[in-house]
Amino acid sequence: MSIKTTLRVHFYDTDTMGVVHHANYIRWFETGRVEYLRSIGITLTEMMSDGILFPLTEVQAKFLHPAKFDEDLELETTAVELTKVKMEFKYKIRRQSDGELLVKGHSQNVFTNTATGKISRLPEKYFSKMEKAMIEEMAQKNGDN
Repeated sequence: MSIKTTLRVHFYDTDTMGVVHHANYIRWFETGRVEYLRSIGITLTEMMSDGILFPLTEVQAKFLHPAKFDEDLELETTAVELTKVKMEFKYKIRRQSDGELLVKGHSQNVFTNTATGKISRLPEKYFSKMEKAMIEEMAQKNGDN
């Protein structure tokens, strides 16, 4: 299952060259992850209340074209792998006006127990929702081929 989120480039997102500073794309990837989880009925607030954090262990971005102040962007977030201890996402950011692909990326998060700080298995109430979304994503991909 992919979700799409609309973003607007604010002045503070840009650098002295007038383009979006590279660090903002990583921040927007996080926005995509949070919205993805929300779309399948999981909030980070609830996970944190249950003692689960979702820290990044890997992030990658390929910058193809710059985004500039006041442009509207579309962020597509797709879950690509899930186990009981980690989840991986891929991202595409496009300019809405012409659909040009600006950035593509990937991230990996691990599920961590807040009390111990160690990697832990995701409780079933979360895993089942994530697994269902992954199954739907695979079915959609196979239907598109």
